[in-house]
Amino acid sequence: MSQNSHGDDFALSRVPTEARKHWFGIAVQRFGQVSALSQFLLGATLGYAMTFGEAVLAFLFGSIILEIVIVFVGFIGQREGLNTALLAKWTGFGEVGASLVGLAIGISLIGWFGIQSAVSAQSLDTLMPGVMPMWLWSLVFGLAVTAIVAFGFKGMQMLANVTVPLFLILVAWSIINELSRHDLGELLTSPAPGPTMSVWAGTGIVAGGLIVGAIISADMTRFNRSTADVVKQTVVGVTLGEFVIGLAGVLLAHAAGSGDIVAIVTSSVGFVGLLIVITGTLKINDWNLYSSTLGLVNFVSTAFGKNLNRVTITVALGVVGSIFAAVGILAKFTGFLIVLSVAFPPIAGIM
Repeated sequence: MSQNSHGDDFALSRVPTEARKHWFGIAVQRFGQVSALSQFLLGATLGYAMTFGEAVLAFLFGSIILEIVIVFVGFIGQREGLNTALLAKWTGFGEVGASLVGLAIGISLIGWFGIQSAVSAQSLDTLMPGVMPMWLWSLVFGLAVTAIVAFGFKGMQMLANVTVPLFLILVAWSIINELSRHDLGELLTSPAPGPTMSVWAGTGIVAGGLIVGAIISADMTRFNRSTADVVKQTVVGVTLGEFVIGLAGVLLAHAAGSGDIVAIVTSSVGFVGLLIVITGTLKINDWNLYSSTLGLVNFVSTAFGKNLNRVTITVALGVVGSIFAAVGILAKFTGFLIVLSVAFPPIAGIM
């Protein structure tokens, strides 16, 4: 039973002490989760509607909300060794409530999976125009991520070790390259290029952008060895991810006068920009699919008493999420974030 649980990434059981990991490797995954392309996209969305100073405040307030949620939910996950959907049963939701939480998480993260796959499909279509239609690129990218997630936490760690450093190097190069063409002081003080948004609306979008990731922190922290490790990886991952990548997106939006981050990075730094999009999306999208799978496995186990295989469900959900990308879920991005910022925080509050 222990061997089967390990092979299935402990989808329906506790992570034993001997399977816990060093905090730094998990911190790399957390940083990859926060500093992925979605953060660039979020920064560009705020930059298009806010001054730089207003965007800083929105990121500050949103990050405080996120770190509080991540740390305290993360403590519970680390102590109990259980994923979020399993924890919900023992933290106020009961069997029926926990199954619904798992289902809600699963549906939400498949939405994120579709959004991220669609962003990468745009980039691949720009890189190789006419090779295949964008909807087919969405399917190809989504299924490639699905294959990685099928290997579980170990496969995702290997992916993070490659894509996170590469993503950061590419981002640094693109920012230096693009901002060297502009007066930095002017970008810091210029008005919003597009229709304006309040700081509080921006705070909601920042929190909404990762609130589901915060609530499912236990999926990651159940592999931690101590509460101190949870704090370290949260502070490093969230603070650097939100401010470095997010504010870079704000500056690029001001420089380009656009909120379309794919257009910004591909027009300003060409092929390197496309690599940024692809590597940045790979690392966040594996966690979207992984946690969505855990949520659905737990929903079916609780609601119907049937224990599904995590790998099988990973493949099924990966196909569904790829189809979402193919039919154009990216067009609903901002509205999707606002819904998440309202709907999911109460779950963490109860836990």
